[in-house]
Amino acid sequence: MVTLTIDRKEITVPDGTTIMKAAAQAGIPIPHLCYLKDINEVAACRVCVVEVEGSERLVTACNNVVKEGMVVYTNSPKVRLDRRRTVQLMLSQHDCKCATCVRSGNCSLQTLANDLNILHNPYTEMIERQPWDMKFPLIRDSAKCIKCLRCVNICDKVQSLGIWQLESTGTISTINVSGGRKITDADCALCGQCITHCPVGALRERDDTENVWKALADPKKTVIFQIAPAIRTAWGEPFGLTPQEAPIGKVADALKQMGADYVFDTVFTADLTIMEEGNEFLQRFLAGETKNRPMFTSCCPGWIRFIKSQYPHLVSCLSTAKSPQQMFGAVMKSYFAEKIGVAPENIFTISIMPCVAKKGESNMELYNGEYAGFDTDIVLTTRELDRMIRSAHIDPMNLQEIPFDSVMQAASGAGVIFGATGGVMEAALRTAHFLVTGKDPDPDAFKVVRAKAEAFGITEAEIQIGAATVRAAVVSGLGNTRRLIEAIERGEAHYDFVEVMACPGGCVGGGGQPIHDGEERAYQRGQTLYFLDSKSKIRFSHYNKDVAQLYKEYFEAPLSHKSHMLLHTDHKAWEMPRAPKR
Repeated sequence: MVTLTIDRKEITVPDGTTIMKAAAQAGIPIPHLCYLKDINEVAACRVCVVEVEGSERLVTACNNVVKEGMVVYTNSPKVRLDRRRTVQLMLSQHDCKCATCVRSGNCSLQTLANDLNILHNPYTEMIERQPWDMKFPLIRDSAKCIKCLRCVNICDKVQSLGIWQLESTGTISTINVSGGRKITDADCALCGQCITHCPVGALRERDDTENVWKALADPKKTVIFQIAPAIRTAWGEPFGLTPQEAPIGKVADALKQMGADYVFDTVFTADLTIMEEGNEFLQRFLAGETKNRPMFTSCCPGWIRFIKSQYPHLVSCLSTAKSPQQMFGAVMKSYFAEKIGVAPENIFTISIMPCVAKKGESNMELYNGEYAGFDTDIVLTTRELDRMIRSAHIDPMNLQEIPFDSVMQAASGAGVIFGATGGVMEAALRTAHFLVTGKDPDPDAFKVVRAKAEAFGITEAEIQIGAATVRAAVVSGLGNTRRLIEAIERGEAHYDFVEVMACPGGCVGGGGQPIHDGEERAYQRGQTLYFLDSKSKIRFSHYNKDVAQLYKEYFEAPLSHKSHMLLHTDHKAWEMPRAPKR
């Protein structure tokens, strides 16, 4: 243990503790911009400098450790002057039009400038403006970048893709797509983790809200929304609502007030996905197809982009089942269109997802009879939903919890947990056990595949289903996924069934979720989904009565010809760009 003094407070902390962490334990916050624990500890921003007695120079608190007897001042005149100059220099290279920035009110630089009472800037403005393809789902605004390197290191160390790189040094340093590539030619998975870890508005999703407003105003369009399971864990956060104050039925009320014709829960097609993917897994497993390589889940478009760009020879191992988002759109423009007597081309489907990659996935085409178009017309992130609620001047506290529309209203707890890492696997195993044995397992029999703690990684389990043993693995985060696949490729690990989520913690930690700088909320959000599952009246996908009715009236049975035409996809229909790094 080490004893030191910080701002006249004597504290004792373990040896090796950083000055910043020691100060935090004493209730003394030290401002910072670039710091991300274990990911970005490079002291690039130098906002966290403190004064240490006996040292002529100020030292950065994020990556310098405490010493016995050290005396630290976090807010001395010398520190305040240096910190103020540092932030003013950043502002001289930053587009300060905060009123039109997507992160206004939730920007660490804006907060810091306000805290330092910076009312004018003596430094000459030098703002970098690089061209960008504004049609791409991920948008980078170079004029707002503060070169903190968070995006570089989150993509490299956590997601293992290295899409971003630092170029040049000093005042002309900049961040670019690595290897001299355009973003449209890069192997970006669109996971959006660079967005949620950017402290400013330099990275964001493409905003599609105006196209939604246009669709809502079009009298020819029947506008149908679907809401992903993970949305219920986070949509209320920016409004200061607790999960208890923000049930998903309030989102349905908000969308109806905006003009939606129908609002459904994607949990319905999560259950439908389990029926298709669960049966597909059993078919492959019983045929011996998983003896050499596993079947991988196909729900996560970020993972699909990853495997296609990094391990294209494994694409045939993917389940052919579409994601719940795409299944929903296909059902809307076939079965439901017939049900309500509306031509498929007049059905406009909008999905609200915790994900940026879903915007890319929505480009997948749907062919059904004479209709050719898209399963999903527009994808909104959770953040875009919240912006639309504000734009419509809707007070979330005054919203009512209303039910989703009928025909596809039923939902199971198994579908709800799709949003958490391990949820797809657990839901599939619940139904697979029933299909093999004819009996339901205890609903929590397979909770061994759930993440054990906030440090998400690889979870392995051997599951007994009847007389058979299924070797399962669950992984979230693309860096962890790469390690798992490399182990499979080297013959060090073997599984029958593998669930992959691109974002750490699964969809609840998706790149489209509300941003809380310095906080990782995926684990807590996931626990909310498991709680909702535990309280659900129906906890098995095969007991969803509306899904059963859908098969009876339209699809006949899982894996039927019709379901293959509408609910499954050809993974060879499109390829990921793989431009080499120059």
